[in-house]
Amino acid sequence: MVLGKKLTEARWTHIALPSGDLDKAIEFYTTMTPLVVAARHEDKDGRNAWLSNDKQVETPFVLVLVEFAKDRGRRQPQLAPFAHLGMEVPTREDVDEIARRARELGCLHWEPMRLPPPVGYVCALTDPDGNVVEISHDQKVFEEVRTLWAG
Repeated sequence: MVLGKKLTEARWTHIALPSGDLDKAIEFYTTMTPLVVAARHEDKDGRNAWLSNDKQVETPFVLVLVEFAKDRGRRQPQLAPFAHLGMEVPTREDVDEIARRARELGCLHWEPMRLPPPVGYVCALTDPDGNVVEISHDQKVFEEVRTLWAG
């Protein structure tokens, strides 16, 4: 249940990554991950897009992609070779399908593999700026944290 739209306590809300080509980055994230564009902003210094899970009302978390005008056209890698954004999917088949599509697009960073707990079944992609995005199944980050706070 959502108690209101105003923030009432300190909260982890977003991560921001620079991008040399915002349109390419948006296309990558909205095609290869479950993220959708929630907002866009622009001023004389550049533009940005906020991406999040569709209709994520209870605990919104946003990936802020920022294209600074002075850096337009230059790749902006921040998360590599192991540092990464992590996204969990419901099934192993989801990992395999995303890896297949990434292989076709030439952006598969790690082939799908089963790793010991708590990691699970994972692959990784490289976004247009060179950042690594891990796609996992059975990693249980979502489940474990929810269980912890649910008591």
